[in-house]
Amino acid sequence: MYLPSHFEEKRLPVLHEAIEQVGLATLVSVAPEGLEASHVPMLLDREAGPLGTLYGHLARANRQGHGVGLELPVLAIFMGPDFYVSPSWYATKGQTGRVVPTWNYVAVHAHGRARFFEDPARLLALVTRLTERHEALRPRPWSVDDAPPDYIRASLGAIIGFELPIARLEGKWKMSQNRSGEDRAGVAEALEREGGATGADLAALVRSTSRE
Repeated sequence: MYLPSHFEEKRLPVLHEAIEQVGLATLVSVAPEGLEASHVPMLLDREAGPLGTLYGHLARANRQGHGVGLELPVLAIFMGPDFYVSPSWYATKGQTGRVVPTWNYVAVHAHGRARFFEDPARLLALVTRLTERHEALRPRPWSVDDAPPDYIRASLGAIIGFELPIARLEGKWKMSQNRSGEDRAGVAEALEREGGATGADLAALVRSTSRE
């Protein structure tokens, strides 16, 4: 990832929180036919290894998962909130006109070697944890136990799991840090005015992200 120093986020708790908030990652790997990518909900264990470990599963029919018993280099990309930034939002537009459009966003890249597995007990534990996480806030959470056991067994047979110990973690918080204070204030105000819930989240990040 192209990562100018003023956009770089290095704090591990901040990177972990972003991963957990996003949840869904794009898993990228290289195959003989070229690049492969899958969109996969993942769990993060912050304590498993120096940078944490990610867990997820793929359809057994997915070519990307044909590496059971192997360790394959992969990249997991987590995209946080993002929004278009208009040049009209900058104070500089009225002063010099020397402005162009851009895009503000949060992105986390987790690099490592994925280990694939197909043990039914491990798969059941994984899908149970994923379900419990995403059902937790529902008034009547659905549980894996709500489905017939034979159906769950068949479903587990159609997937393979993976664990991805994170070897390198990169974070990019592109929040107008390269603009003046006046321009940053204009971006934050416009995001709140025009950006809905996503814009409000980004406005808060623009205001809280250091320019250093």
